[in-house]
Amino acid sequence: MTPSPHTDPPLVLIADDEPNILLSLEFLMKREGLRTCVAADGTQALAAVQRERPDLVLLDVMMPGKSGFEVCQAVRADETLAATRILMLTAKGRETDVAKGLALGADAYITKPFSTRDLVERVRTLLAEAGTRSGR
Repeated sequence: MTPSPHTDPPLVLIADDEPNILLSLEFLMKREGLRTCVAADGTQALAAVQRERPDLVLLDVMMPGKSGFEVCQAVRADETLAATRILMLTAKGRETDVAKGLALGADAYITKPFSTRDLVERVRTLLAEAGTRSGR
C-alpha cells in the first residue's frame, strides 16, 4: 500500500544561534518523529520559513541578524505564512519579554532552561492546533 502524500510528519524549523541547543533540539524533534530544518540566525530563520513553509518554528529570541521578535513579526505580516505556529524560546523570562513575544504573534513562549518533556508537550499541542486549523 502506497502512503498518501499527506502523511508526511510535520516540519519543524529550529532557529537558534547556539550550536549545542540547535543540535539537541533537532535530535529531540527527530526522536518525536518530526522532520526538521535548522537556522543559525534570524536572517536564515526568516528565509527558511519562507522557503520551507514549516508547520512550527522553535524560535530563539536573541539571535544575530534578526531577533526572534523581528522574525516573528515578519512571519505574521505575511498572509501566506499565517498558519505557521511559532514557539519562542528564550533565556529572557521577564513578563515584558513574554508579553512582547505574544503581542507580536507568537503562539507560545518557553523560557530556558526548559524540560524536554514540557517542550515536547507544547510542540505536540501547537501542531495539533495547526492541524485542526489547516484541515490536516
